[in-house]
Amino acid sequence: MTNQTKRLISLDALRGFTIAAMIVVNYPGSEDSVYFTLRHTVWNGLSFTDQVAPYFLYFVGASIALAYSKRLEAGVPRSDMYKKIFFRSLKIYAVGMFLNLMPQFDFHNIRWTGTLQRIAIVFFISAIIYLNTNWKQQAWIAAILLVLYWLALTCIPTPGVGKVMLEPGVNIVAWFDTKFLPGRMWRGTWDPESILTNITAVVSCITGMLAGRLMLSNKPPGEKVNYLMTAGVFLAISGYFWGLVFPVNENLWTSSFVLVTSGFASLLFGVFYFLVDMKGRTWGTRPGIIFGANAITIYFLADVWALFFYVAKFGGTSLNEKFVNGLTNVGADPRLASLLYALFFVGINFIPGSLLYRKKIFIKP
Repeated sequence: MTNQTKRLISLDALRGFTIAAMIVVNYPGSEDSVYFTLRHTVWNGLSFTDQVAPYFLYFVGASIALAYSKRLEAGVPRSDMYKKIFFRSLKIYAVGMFLNLMPQFDFHNIRWTGTLQRIAIVFFISAIIYLNTNWKQQAWIAAILLVLYWLALTCIPTPGVGKVMLEPGVNIVAWFDTKFLPGRMWRGTWDPESILTNITAVVSCITGMLAGRLMLSNKPPGEKVNYLMTAGVFLAISGYFWGLVFPVNENLWTSSFVLVTSGFASLLFGVFYFLVDMKGRTWGTRPGIIFGANAITIYFLADVWALFFYVAKFGGTSLNEKFVNGLTNVGADPRLASLLYALFFVGINFIPGSLLYRKKIFIKP
């Protein structure tokens, strides 16, 4: 493993573009007018929106490999790294809880899960795994977790039902949450960020860690691209065929879902690495780098800005409603108007991100 000090611009940009994509899909101009692929699939299937969260975990994994390999080479004590990992995870989780409570702060109807909460849990587990295993062990851990999760969901009958179920609210994952997950669940009887799905979400991160290990190796850049692209095709195809018996499903974060999304993320990483880091075509990457430099902070700010841009009423109408209604009144497709407002909202969040970047302020929760 080489001591690589040069930052991967492609990875920085991809992490930031993924945050921007999260904002686009979370904040359309109108919830009623959204293109199909910008919605989460109701259950089985895969849309663009379904891929955003696993991509982010994949890039978190790659970042773990690059960051902690340098600390290991520098001789930083593992005990110090464990403390920082724990407290960083705790802070990310706390930010997620704050966003869940905002703006009413109703502690009697609290939800303990969410996007940032998942990122915190997955980051903590994955970073600990990285510090104590080599890449082969990580690959074995990933494979074993995927197989065990598949067997658990397809062989263990749902208690109270008496048979194996993979439908919403009546599967073993939902049952486990009803027994052990406190507070309110997003869908009433089940939650997309459930306890058991963190198992396979960790695998999404491990696949990124393996990609990060590859980037740190002494292999020639062209060979790294070949490995990424080959792995991407292999994972995506494997996930497709596994999906024939264990459906691709984001809500259950199925094993097939992990393979397909990690495969696509590897292909995307390979293309960006080839164009940006190898060929030096960095045009257009700056917005991604700016978003990625303060990713969690910008995600937090988006929720805060939403109180003004989506919740506050001006003349009885919110800003997003005024925007969408204005465009639809002149003949625009409501779905296009909704998307344009989402992109406008991304631009609003780019402003503080750009200011922080220019002043070299990097907030790490």
